[in-house]
Amino acid sequence: MDIMLKTTDLCKNFKGQIAVNNVSLEIKKNSVYGLLGPNGAGKSTFLKMVTGMIHPDSGLIEFDGHRWSRNDLKKIGALIESPPLYDNLDARENLEVRTTMLGLSKSRINEVLKIVNLTDTEKKKAGKFSMGMKQRLGIALALLNTPELLILDEPLNGLDPFGIQELRSLIKSFPEKGITVILSSHILSEIEMVADHIGIIVGGVLGYSGKIKFGENLEELFMQVAGAERKR
Repeated sequence: MDIMLKTTDLCKNFKGQIAVNNVSLEIKKNSVYGLLGPNGAGKSTFLKMVTGMIHPDSGLIEFDGHRWSRNDLKKIGALIESPPLYDNLDARENLEVRTTMLGLSKSRINEVLKIVNLTDTEKKKAGKFSMGMKQRLGIALALLNTPELLILDEPLNGLDPFGIQELRSLIKSFPEKGITVILSSHILSEIEMVADHIGIIVGGVLGYSGKIKFGENLEELFMQVAGAERKR
């Protein structure tokens, strides 16, 4: 089975407002899947259903060939919205808190610090970190359980050009480590640089899903899909 995640007719309403409307997609193993859409399109709601943070109203989620269950969260890492950091603790201490909560070995801490390039932060408190460092520490927290699927929701928000470049390289390295990535963003150019496949979601509807083609104008494709969905 080469499909890591599959959803079928996934739906979520909030007080009569449709947030996710019959979204069906497939994400291949060891790939970066870019989930594109404007703010409020339903991207975060979709990802929160996949990570068990909220329950779908209807539809099916399959993980690695079987129906999704909470037990699968052991193989999923996620950074959704702001990294859950303790500002008064340094990077290692933040990771130690999470390993204790998850019952994981502390030997994993050195590995994830090296992956996200935070081994030289010494005793600097997380509250003093740059936005890019905080995002990288958030990803380190998500990697602690050695996930097969890593979900990153708008991880490039607020980063300077250096932070974006560092994070871009990091994300592109994950598939060769056996990690499938779902990356949500409204920044088309960044998705184009890191993703193998994309999905475009507008108004809770998945208007397009497919492989990024060489030379394709992603902005033009996005505007066509977004325009068509908004006219419905």
